Amino acid sequence: MGVDYPGLAACTGGFSHGSPHAVTVGADGARATFLRSSGPADGDAALWALDLDSFDEHLIAPGPIDSYAVDRDARVAAFARGGRLFRADLAAGAVTAIPTADPVHDPRPDPPGVRIGYVTDPGGSASLRVTGPDGDRLLAGEPGNAWREHGGNIAWGVAGAGAAEFGRTRGWWWSPDGTQVLAVRTAGSISLHLLDLDDGWVDVHWDRETYPHLAQVSWSGGGPLITVLRRAQQHGLVLSVDPRTGETQVHAELADARWVEPIPGTPRHLPDGRVLVGGELAHDGFDARCLFADGSLVTPPGLYVRRVAGTLPRPDGPPGAPDLIVEGSLADPAIREVFRVRTSLGGGGPEVIRLADASPELVTGGDVLIVGGRVWRGDRWAGTLRSLAAPLPYRPEPVLERVTDRRLPAAVLYPAGFVGGGLPVLVALGDGPGAQQVRAEPAAWQERQWWADAGFAVVSVDCRGTPGVAPSFEKAVHRRLADLVLADLVDALRALPGKHPDLDLTRVAAYGRGLGGWLAALAALRGPEVFHCAVARNPVLNWGDLPRPVAERYLGDPADSAHVYRSHDLTGELAEAGPDGPVLLTGAEPGLPGELAWIKQRLAA
Repeated sequence: MGVDYPGLAACTGGFSHGSPHAVTVGADGARATFLRSSGPADGDAALWALDLDSFDEHLIAPGPIDSYAVDRDARVAAFARGGRLFRADLAAGAVTAIPTADPVHDPRPDPPGVRIGYVTDPGGSASLRVTGPDGDRLLAGEPGNAWREHGGNIAWGVAGAGAAEFGRTRGWWWSPDGTQVLAVRTAGSISLHLLDLDDGWVDVHWDRETYPHLAQVSWSGGGPLITVLRRAQQHGLVLSVDPRTGETQVHAELADARWVEPIPGTPRHLPDGRVLVGGELAHDGFDARCLFADGSLVTPPGLYVRRVAGTLPRPDGPPGAPDLIVEGSLADPAIREVFRVRTSLGGGGPEVIRLADASPELVTGGDVLIVGGRVWRGDRWAGTLRSLAAPLPYRPEPVLERVTDRRLPAAVLYPAGFVGGGLPVLVALGDGPGAQQVRAEPAAWQERQWWADAGFAVVSVDCRGTPGVAPSFEKAVHRRLADLVLADLVDALRALPGKHPDLDLTRVAAYGRGLGGWLAALAALRGPEVFHCAVARNPVLNWGDLPRPVAERYLGDPADSAHVYRSHDLTGELAEAGPDGPVLLTGAEPGLPGELAWIKQRLAA
C-alpha cells in the first residue's frame, strides 16, 4: 500500500499550475483579466484578458508575472517584471515599457487609467512615485539613512510590519477619481496620509497611541474607510475619513473580551450611503458572525460570514441597492458557499440566496460574477474561464463527523481501497490554530490522501480556536490555547473509534508545520498517553518569536501574561526530551518520505 514520492508534487499544489488566478472584472462588466501559466509544469504565469461578450481570450503579456492591477473598468493594467514597469492597453493588447529610475514594486493604475503609481525600495526607505502624462515624480518618500525614526527606516506605501496578520497586504490606495492617494507611512509606528497630485497633503487623524493597529482600509466610494484596533485587539473603531481634511468620524465600535475579528471585505460604502461593517451577534441565544449596515442586521444569524467579495445589481430591484456577494457557511462549517444577500431595506428580515460552492477566485464587476472560473452574467451562466491545470491526482473520500459534546468537526481519511484492519493514526494538524482542516473540498485532501496511502488512517480535528463554527468556539482559547486544544484533540480521538473501529489508538502520531508543528510537539510532550510521537516541521516553539499581533491575539500582552507565554513555550521540554525524544523537528523543505518512515519506526517500537 503506498505511492511513489515523486508523485507528491502533484498533490501539494502542482496541480493548480495552469488554472486562472488573480481574476479581476472591470466595473462595467465588459472584460475579465487573470494570470495563467502555460501548463501543469510551468509556473511562469502570463497576463490574459477575456472579452465577456464574445468570450474571446487574448494573451496580453507573457510571464513571469507575479501580480498586476487594473483601472476601474479593466481597460489598463500595470505590472512589474524584473523591476521594470509595464503598462498594458487591455482592449488593444498593446504593452509598453515605462522607464523608471529605480526598480518598481506594487504598480497600480489610477481608476480612470491615466496614471500609474508604484513603490520603490520596499525593503528599506520605500518611496511612492507616480508616472503619467506629466512625467515621473516623487509623491512621498524620505530616502537615506539620515531619515530615521525609532531605529528604523521611514517607508511610504508599504503595508508595514504586522499588517498581514490582519489580512491587509497593501500600503497605498487611489481615490475613486484618481486625484488623491491614501498612503501608509511607517516610522516605528504607522500613520496614514492623504496626498493630492497637486502636491497638497493632509494627515488622517485618529488616536494612534490608543489604536496603533491599522487593520483594514478601503476606498471604493465616498471617502476612505478604515478599521483601527487597540494593541490588545479587544476594541476597535470603524472610521470614515474626510478626504479634504483628514478628520475621522466613528461609524461603528467593535468590542470583544477576547479579541475583535474584522470580516474581510468590510468596511465598505453601500450605494445608499450606509456603511457595511462586519461584527458578531452574541445575545438572545445567538452566536453568529454577521454583517451590519449602519447598525441594522443584514445577514441572518445562521450564516457564518467569512468575507464579502463585492456587489451585484439586484434583478428588478430598486436602483442603487445592489445585493452583496458573500462567502460563508450555513449549518455545516465544513461547507463554504457563495450567497447573494439583499441590502435594500424592507420587511421580512435578511434575505439570502445560495449561488455556488465557494472558491478562492470569487470576484464581481458590473453584472458579472466569477466563482472558481465559472462566469455568471446577471442570473445567467455565461461560460467558463479556460484552465490548463492537471486534474486532481486523488479522489479522496474523507468521512466527516461532529464528535464529543462540543460537536468538534472531525474527519477520517482511509487509504484508497481500504477494506478493514487496524491502522496507525496520523493526526494532521496543518498550519495550526486558526487554520481550518475539516473542509468538504477535494483539493484540501490531496496531500493527506498521499499520507493515508502510505498506510495510515489520517484524522483531522477542528478544535476550539478554529474559525467557521461560531465566534465563541473560535475565541474560547484566549490565554489558554494549549490546554483547550490538547483536550479537544484527545477527546476527539477517543470518540472516533465508536464509528471507526479500524483506528488503532495504541499507535498515534501527530504532524504539523509552523504553529501546527508547535501543536504536534505539544501533543507528544504533554499527551504521551495518547500521542506516541510527532513530527514538527519548521515549528514555532516560543510564542514570543511570533509577530506581535498573532501572539497577543491568543495569549495577551506579555507584560501582564508572562506566565501564559511560559506555559506555551516548548523549548525547555524539547531540550529535556533530547534528540531521541518523541518529537522529530524538521526544516521547512519537504521531507515526507523520511518523516513518515520515522513515524512508522517509532510507532512500531
